Amino acid sequence: MVMLEQCRRRLGPGATFYCEHFHAEAGEHIALWGPSGCGKSTMLNLISGLLRLDSGRIEVDGVEIHDMSEGQLDQFRGERLGFVFQTFNLLAPFTALQNVMLAMRFSDTVPQKEWKSRATMLLERVGLDHRLHSKPNTMSVGEQQRVAIARALANKQRLIMADEPTGSLDPKNAKEIMALLLEVCTEEEVTMIMVTHDRALAERLPKQFDCVGLVTEGES
Repeated sequence: MVMLEQCRRRLGPGATFYCEHFHAEAGEHIALWGPSGCGKSTMLNLISGLLRLDSGRIEVDGVEIHDMSEGQLDQFRGERLGFVFQTFNLLAPFTALQNVMLAMRFSDTVPQKEWKSRATMLLERVGLDHRLHSKPNTMSVGEQQRVAIARALANKQRLIMADEPTGSLDPKNAKEIMALLLEVCTEEEVTMIMVTHDRALAERLPKQFDCVGLVTEGES
């Protein structure tokens, strides 16, 4: 599903990211963990094509992405990758239902006539059937993250990229959201790669990848 081989990216004066090998099978749930600055978010951004390699090889869902054009990458992300961020990134003027439906504009995976029914189904699945027509500023942080999870699955994505998905939540909400994210990804048979600095949270996933040492000082 995801493979990195001999991947190198210069991050600026005095810092270089290097990953010799990483592999995630389809359907696996993996935590990239380690302290701030160790390279875990860089790795997530390389896998999603938001950062470009200087050298090496990245394959996602059978496709080598490192040589794609920006337009090809945009289409690839829209069709196959879903993102869950710490800060939710919901569009304030729109309702929960509209936020999920808007994500479907970036892919042909779901026919337009099915957008509303799929968005409704996903929001019901994450426990927000009573919040379909609510805007983000009227919702709790936990509810907003549930909308973000539904949006990440809108286009029947094969891979979910979660960057500190519980970082803005209190412990109770964090526990609930983590359990929900794992449950939904398992049901949808979606691969998940999650970034976290929290070792205890990382250990809730079946597999962990220690990112300490991926970023080195100076040329490497």
